[in-house]
Amino acid sequence: MLLGPVCTRACGFCQVDKGHAPLPLDPAEPQKVAEAVALLGLRYVVLTSVARDDLPDQGAEQFARTMQQIKTLCPETQIEVLTPDFGSDRHPERQRQRIATIVAANPVCYNHNLETVQRLQDPVRRGAKYGRSLRVLQLVKELNSAIATKSGLMLGHGETPEEILATLKDLRSVGCERLTLGQYLRPSLAHLPVQKYWTPTEFDDLGAIARSLGFSHVRSGPLVRSSYHAGEAE
Repeated sequence: MLLGPVCTRACGFCQVDKGHAPLPLDPAEPQKVAEAVALLGLRYVVLTSVARDDLPDQGAEQFARTMQQIKTLCPETQIEVLTPDFGSDRHPERQRQRIATIVAANPVCYNHNLETVQRLQDPVRRGAKYGRSLRVLQLVKELNSAIATKSGLMLGHGETPEEILATLKDLRSVGCERLTLGQYLRPSLAHLPVQKYWTPTEFDDLGAIARSLGFSHVRSGPLVRSSYHAGEAE
């Protein structure tokens, strides 16, 4: 996880520390991450981060520098990114610039999670917008159609099957090819309560629906998370 331990947003499902004044970026972080990848001998790595709305580029350059360092030390390692939305309602054009910075570093997969259906975005993803997140995936395809795109949902916040289907169709409409569906588990009593535990059979059925819609790589199950068996899609 890049960009430090403190997030500038306060999503209702997430246990990462929140704050309005995170620490400055570590300029040596890209090199340190690359050295860790080399030491562990990783063939596939997923780079993610907290949200850093306090930074001028929201951390996009740090992603790109880290990717470049990994490729220098470990040229055979494939890199997937799981990024924030890099957006704001006041300056939507900056979102494209930030995403272009990461796309130019050429990850094999670009992941950005919707997390939940459109109706539940405000309580679950405070500070995020459903349309803005869809635009992340759309922009990646516009900038480089060869990069696979991916998204994920946490089920159990009170969404309906109909809402899930609508969300999957929205993802396919912007060219998203890979999907993860998992069960939301409450990190603490301070976080949003679980509204429903979806059964393994229901996850299997949703996975089959996703494949029928054209997703090329689907992981659907109670314990599935964003990076679950990520490298197996290659």
